[in-house]
Amino acid sequence: MNAIISAKELAGELAGERPPVLLDIRWEMGAVPRRPDYDAAHIPGAVYLDLETELTGPKETGRGCRHPLPDPGAFGAALRRAGVRADRGVVVYDGGQGWAAARVWWLLSWTGHPSVRVLDGGLPAWTAQGGEVTAEVPDAPEGDFVPEPGARPLLIDADGAAALARRGVLLDARAGERYRGEVEPLDPVAGHIPGARSAPTTENVTADGTFRPSADLAERFAGLGAEPGAEVGVYCGSGVSGAHEVLALAVAGVPAVLYAGSWSEWTADPSRPVATGPQPG
Repeated sequence: MNAIISAKELAGELAGERPPVLLDIRWEMGAVPRRPDYDAAHIPGAVYLDLETELTGPKETGRGCRHPLPDPGAFGAALRRAGVRADRGVVVYDGGQGWAAARVWWLLSWTGHPSVRVLDGGLPAWTAQGGEVTAEVPDAPEGDFVPEPGARPLLIDADGAAALARRGVLLDARAGERYRGEVEPLDPVAGHIPGARSAPTTENVTADGTFRPSADLAERFAGLGAEPGAEVGVYCGSGVSGAHEVLALAVAGVPAVLYAGSWSEWTADPSRPVATGPQPG
């Protein structure tokens, strides 16, 4: 099963006998809640879920991470309210950046859903190809999906991330200036995990927000040492844009694990080492 779906392909599936469940996960880092945008216009049949309040765990459980993994019980309850079923495919979309949708793709995959894809380019791609939008909120039937974490590998803590940086390939999906330590708008310390390689997730997409061709992505990641057979991990600020990089790697045919706590968890402990500059360190 592919990890992404085009707007044209989605339109065809929605017109079929067994359409996928649609989740609207519009979100932007530091922005106000996007529920009003959903209420104004969304893909027909889509159900809105809030990344911050419904799909993220309490901050005090996250060892400093800004987006802790959700409690499986609470996560499952939110998904079932949205109509997610174990025997029905799921398509997730956001406002076009792709980060929030990829995070939910990763969460669903990690907790065992067998068929989840991200709408490539998000809502802008849908409307650009003439897709209909509506303000009507659907009455989603109760789903039955019960999350079982562990279906996808996970770097559970900072020690695991540090070890992977030494023995394999650890990619930093944040902007290059944050990796180099020139600026840090969100976390207490600027820089990167020693041994990590800079790989901004923004370089995985084209100008319209859709993913670059798989061959281009494979070439990009191979240049960073991330290729089939290598042990590859990804982190970002809090595990959101890093999930987008894991998705890009999947498109390129390269399995990768996510360090979900990411830089916000790493820097919560002042004793952990920090590297700066353009090199892994």
